Amino acid sequence: MAVFRAKPNAIETLFGRRRAVIGVIHSHALPGSPDYDGESMDSLVAFAVAEATRYRDGGLDGLIVENHGDIPFAKPDELGPETAACMAVMTRAVRDAVGLPTGVNVLANGAVAALAVAKASGAGFVRVNQWANAYVSNEGFLDGKAGAATRYRAWLRAREIKIFADVHVKHGAHAITGDRAIAELARDVEFFDADVAIGTGQRTGDAASLDELRAIGAGTSLPLAVGSGVTPDNVGDLFTVADAVIVASFLKRDGVWWNEVDPERMAVFMQAVARARA
Repeated sequence: MAVFRAKPNAIETLFGRRRAVIGVIHSHALPGSPDYDGESMDSLVAFAVAEATRYRDGGLDGLIVENHGDIPFAKPDELGPETAACMAVMTRAVRDAVGLPTGVNVLANGAVAALAVAKASGAGFVRVNQWANAYVSNEGFLDGKAGAATRYRAWLRAREIKIFADVHVKHGAHAITGDRAIAELARDVEFFDADVAIGTGQRTGDAASLDELRAIGAGTSLPLAVGSGVTPDNVGDLFTVADAVIVASFLKRDGVWWNEVDPERMAVFMQAVARARA
């Protein structure tokens, strides 16, 4: 393994523990997106705060605010300022309401926009699905944004905002980097100054492979988070290799990501987490 500049473990720094559980708030469609129907900002914020409250009451350690209702997603240079503005308002309201460590994910691959939201709202981290290298996504060709994003973060005087970077991102083809091992791709995100490496399945709700997670862990000294497909049945195994899990779909009513958080499903999930932590 290559040796990089040593960093504190970002999962412990943000959440005060390892084996952290991070819930995702999938926002309703925001102004400027295809399905936006005129819902007021008060209503958009109220939904996000209600979801955050259910996550907090269920015992989760942190949150990510994500514009998942903005399907089909725009590429980074097509995102309007209204997206960042709305997400900053929501994220600040979530932080004020529940007090949990909170991150931001602006889809698709909006690293610079996410940093702007985090700076304005006081969020502690951002998730960036393509931080280094490139792949062919649902939105078309997406390249890594580490160079532009780290310069923007420095310009904002916001180096305290941590970067959670996917290594083998879902929803796309990896033919461009197909001649390189996953461990090498993991080294790339660390070399480009990420703080947490994320392993995922192929799509939202799809379970990550333990073999792939181990390959990521072999390629980097960064803490590892699992970014999709976490359930009560696999969380124990995942916590044998990961420092954190990012979970949403299982916790929603009927296991469908666009539904609201279901406290009963969350209770079942957190019981499995308690067993894994024990």
